[in-house]
Amino acid sequence: MAQNRSHSGSGPTQRQLRVGELIRRTLSDVLMRAEVHDPDLNRHSITVGEVVTSNDLKVATVYVMPLGGLEAEDALKALRRNQRELRHHIAKAMTLKYAPELRFILDETFDRMDDTRRLFADERVRRDLDTPDDDDADDHEA
Repeated sequence: MAQNRSHSGSGPTQRQLRVGELIRRTLSDVLMRAEVHDPDLNRHSITVGEVVTSNDLKVATVYVMPLGGLEAEDALKALRRNQRELRHHIAKAMTLKYAPELRFILDETFDRMDDTRRLFADERVRRDLDTPDDDDADDHEA
């Protein structure tokens, strides 16, 4: 007898990941080809870094960043203003029961990576990382 199994893990399901990636690619293509007729939106070169979908696939959180991070708030406003048209393009490209509601958020991943690089470049941190741990040295001698 088949068991009805639900996803009980803390991470997204395979379906959420596939749908999120398909939405990301579709939005990237639409923005790259300037298919939305808004000059404010089309003057930005926007990177769609990641799309995270809700469990029911009705909401998609889209992490975006304009090229170089310049005028990020203006780009975000333009995306939000054209959310309905972008949603229409996604609905046309995908075969889902519902076109997900799009929520645009600035992608801060690149900023965090820069902060991490700066942290690892700090002389005190490098000194701590380069010093061999006494326990590891004892293990190698035996």
